[in-house]
Amino acid sequence: MSFSNQNLVYVYYQGSLEKQFMGRLLLKNRQIFFEYDLAFIKTGLELSPFKLPLKAGVIESSDRTFEGLFGVFNDSLPDGWGRLLLERKLMNAGLNPGTLSPLDHLCFVGTSGMGALSYEPENPIAISHITNDLDEIDSAIQATLDENNTYVDDLLVLGGSSAGARPKVLLNIDGVDWLIKFRSQLDPKDISAIEYAYHLMAIDAGLVVPEAKLFPSRKGMGFFGVKRFDRNGDHRIHMHTIAGLLHADHREPSLDYQSIMKATLYLTKDIRQCEIQFRNAVFNVLSHNRDDHSKNFSFLMDNQGNWTVSPAYDLTFSSGPAGEHSTMIMGEGKIPNKAHLLKLAGTCNIKQDKALEIIDQVLAALKKWDDFATEVGVSKLQTKNIGDALRTIRKKIDL
Repeated sequence: MSFSNQNLVYVYYQGSLEKQFMGRLLLKNRQIFFEYDLAFIKTGLELSPFKLPLKAGVIESSDRTFEGLFGVFNDSLPDGWGRLLLERKLMNAGLNPGTLSPLDHLCFVGTSGMGALSYEPENPIAISHITNDLDEIDSAIQATLDENNTYVDDLLVLGGSSAGARPKVLLNIDGVDWLIKFRSQLDPKDISAIEYAYHLMAIDAGLVVPEAKLFPSRKGMGFFGVKRFDRNGDHRIHMHTIAGLLHADHREPSLDYQSIMKATLYLTKDIRQCEIQFRNAVFNVLSHNRDDHSKNFSFLMDNQGNWTVSPAYDLTFSSGPAGEHSTMIMGEGKIPNKAHLLKLAGTCNIKQDKALEIIDQVLAALKKWDDFATEVGVSKLQTKNIGDALRTIRKKIDL
């Protein structure tokens, strides 16, 4: 494996029919700088309005949240599973992962990242083969989790640019781009069915979610997959997480839903989008989805610069730090109640009647947990445990 550190990286925007040069990233004296290309400035496309406003001249990153990298570019980088694979790959080649800068990581992402940005020069990963057989991929993942590095190269190509801790791959199946998740060693055996049941419950609760399904397996429950919403055929769509927008570190509690709601109103200027975001918040609170960190909320931007809330993702039963929500609800992370939710709605001028209507709709769907769980094959033990937890939440917040 040949590799050389990069101090200058060229960034491209591929959200339009033609690849557009966006600007240059420079690493100098351990400090990162960015300069927009003048032609890109003329497009008027604000890809990251809070932390990287569209303007001429060199912009210096003074924030160390992402090792000095601007959040919009950090959104392209893998973490968790993808980062593990890359570090294994480098160590196999006798290289020290600690010597890589954020710009080096962007070059490994190249054109394969989530969203509409790409980076040059690209350091592509050489591979021996790619398979669409999910059971074979699962076996390779489990072997890798057991410290077997035989399949690292293949897994890097299949899913090394995706974010999140759980193993996952990005596959095109019958012309459709999917993100498919796999069980980690800490997950229950029916984790895929649990997440699919939550997906169905979210639809019933009125959330905007991507298309999803359980892909069959010859040896188990199956694999939960969602249709990628940053792709539409060959067209790439700009995607920006709230973590990248606000430089809110997803690795530690650093955010309140109030900030998410205010960012939603600022970006979209549409109360209907705020209602979508509020519904997401209500669902997370009532469904015990407490791993609701800043990378689990995203926005999409079209070629005219219009922003919308992305479809909701990573919806499942989960516990956050010390059992609390990763993102607080009006200052409360442990036991947010109806008053906190109504106050949250008010931050975006959502009328109380509408907020109560949304809460009631979500609540009605969550009361059907047992039905959804049974439908998709969640184990009786997990069905009971999750059901008990959801009922406890309703009692504590007086619903």
